[in-house]
Amino acid sequence: MSAPVVETRGAAVRRGGRTVWSGVDVTVQPGEFVAVLGPNGVGKSTFLQVLLGLIEPAAGEVSVLGERPGSANRRIGYLPQRRAFDAGTRVRGIDIVRLGWDGDRWGTPLPFRGARAKAARARVDEVVGLVGARDYAQRPIGQLSGGEQQRLLIAQALVRRPDLLLLDEPLDSLDVTNQASVSALIQQVCRSQNVAVMLVAHDVNPILPYLDQVLYLSPDGAVMGAPEDVITADTLTALYGTPIDVLRDRTGRLVVVGQPDVTPTHGHH
Repeated sequence: MSAPVVETRGAAVRRGGRTVWSGVDVTVQPGEFVAVLGPNGVGKSTFLQVLLGLIEPAAGEVSVLGERPGSANRRIGYLPQRRAFDAGTRVRGIDIVRLGWDGDRWGTPLPFRGARAKAARARVDEVVGLVGARDYAQRPIGQLSGGEQQRLLIAQALVRRPDLLLLDEPLDSLDVTNQASVSALIQQVCRSQNVAVMLVAHDVNPILPYLDQVLYLSPDGAVMGAPEDVITADTLTALYGTPIDVLRDRTGRLVVVGQPDVTPTHGHH
């Protein structure tokens, strides 16, 4: 077994004088696909920010790629909550991907020459092919569909060959077909590149067939394990301290139903 990519023990975060979550124990291995789930406001995006070193934990231990959070960020690909590209945006999709290579230093790519520029072009072309975007990568990003834009943003996050990919609601605002295709793409990246992925999601259903583990956050704690072990009535009832039912509709979609003051719902939109 390789060293964990992410490991937390008893981690907790406080913001604005309140505890967002506490007692979080997580172990993520290389090449695993993990979903971060929970009701609105429970701190799913906050968990990614802790891993990036942007927020200090209030308690417990957090290790990312064997180092303190923030120390190994160059080995992390990060896709924040979806950005909307105006239809008139003329920057090409391939230039959006190139920003992941050295955009933090140079901004919009310039026509540099030399060995470094050649290596950048080769890597950008490689990841564009990996996400299946070669047919439209030369087009303006504003003219592409939501699914096409998201594939190029994932390519941007992959361009530096990360060991960990953090994706914050990458399926949000995509239609069902694109949710399924992007979910399958992310699993393919996990397996072919041996990249660990932690993906924040509101609805587990599009990604459920592809997941290795689920981290389910609540204000009172967290549970991590295989989806079939975590997304159950018994587990979620114990986690929230109130009766919760987990149902499947005729298509196999999960519906998590709680009391009126609990909103851990999935797949009911």
